[in-house]
Order: sequence, then structure tokens, then C-alpha cells
Amino acid sequence: MEAIKILIVDDHPVVREGIGSMLKREPDFKIVGEATNGLEAIEKVRELSPDVVLMDLRMPEMDGVEAISRIKEERPEIKFIILTTYSDDEYIFKGIAAGARAYLLKDAPREELFKAIRAVSRGESLIQPVVASKVLDRLAELSKKTPSAETLSEREIEVLRLMASGVSNRDIADQLSITQSTVKTHITSIFQKLNVTTRTEAVTTALRKGVIQL
Repeated sequence: MEAIKILIVDDHPVVREGIGSMLKREPDFKIVGEATNGLEAIEKVRELSPDVVLMDLRMPEMDGVEAISRIKEERPEIKFIILTTYSDDEYIFKGIAAGARAYLLKDAPREELFKAIRAVSRGESLIQPVVASKVLDRLAELSKKTPSAETLSEREIEVLRLMASGVSNRDIADQLSITQSTVKTHITSIFQKLNVTTRTEAVTTALRKGVIQL
């Protein structure tokens, strides 16, 4: 059986070293590389083709959620485990929505991390009980607040359609005869209403919910 190829993404050198040292002791794990932020993670995935990526959330340059979303667009087969210190509902839900198959806190027992890596490599998911309960609570809440065309203004829907076409903020402002500052305000409102953090997530969510069509 081939070893599971793992990429470690964290902006703290001590954390990367500690995780790497721990994982190297397992015969079915192979550390193929490290990255210090989301942008570097994208390049490392292209270069190294890992099976599993251990992804921190808060990092400079680009955070973990954005990195997962971008990598998933290029390499949907890559499996992600979020390994972080943050247990806030927003972080948990956005990380899983971006495509993570497991969500662990950094104080989780090493056996639980080993189990998660092996599980996601097989296409399974694993979420700590304390995290899973928050996910279920959030899903129940969102089921009562499903985004629809009625939750967005006509102008916000216009902005969303242009975003879906890949139009920049400057060009959106020109086409709608508004300022770039106003465009940014609309985008911020769209993100809040659709519960997303990136343009890609906003467009994907709006398409899935039927708010806009291509």
C-alpha cells in the first residue's frame, strides 16, 4: 500500500515541525511538503500533488478557507483536514462549506489526527464531537434562513451577475455607473446575506440557490 502523501499548511514554523515530526513516525504517512500560507499552499499542491492537506485557518497572504476553495476548483480530488485553534461557529461552517472533510482542533489527541488522515484519504469524513454539534446547530439555523432572490436587492443581484461573469470591481462600477466604494459595499452585503467570505463562494451559492443564472 502506498503511503498517504501529506502537505502541512501553517504559518507557525514550530507547529509545522511538531506536526511533521509526529506524522513521520507513522509508516503509512509521507510528508511531501510544507506551506506557510494559502497562496503558497496553492503552489505546493500544484507542485507536489498531495493526497491530504492539513490546513490552518488564519494565515497571512491568504487564509485557509480561501485556499481550500481555490484548490478545490483546480483539484477537486484533494482531501482537506482543517487543523486549527479556532472553534468558533463561523470558522467551522465556512471551512466545511469550502470543502474540508475533517475539522480538528490542535489540542486533539494525536490518534484522532491519525484517524482523520486515514479516513479522509479513503473519502470519508471526521469531525470532532464538540465541532459536529456546532455544525448541526448551524445547519438547523440556516435551514430557516435559506438565501433567495428576495433577500438580495435588485442592485446586489446585478452585482452578483457581473461577479459571475468575472468582471472586476472597477468594471462593475463602470457598467452600473456607481463608485468602486459602492460596489465594495454591495459585495460586503452579499457576503453577509449569503453567509460566504469569497467571490467564488458567493457566485456558487447564488447559482445553487437559484438567485442568479448563467
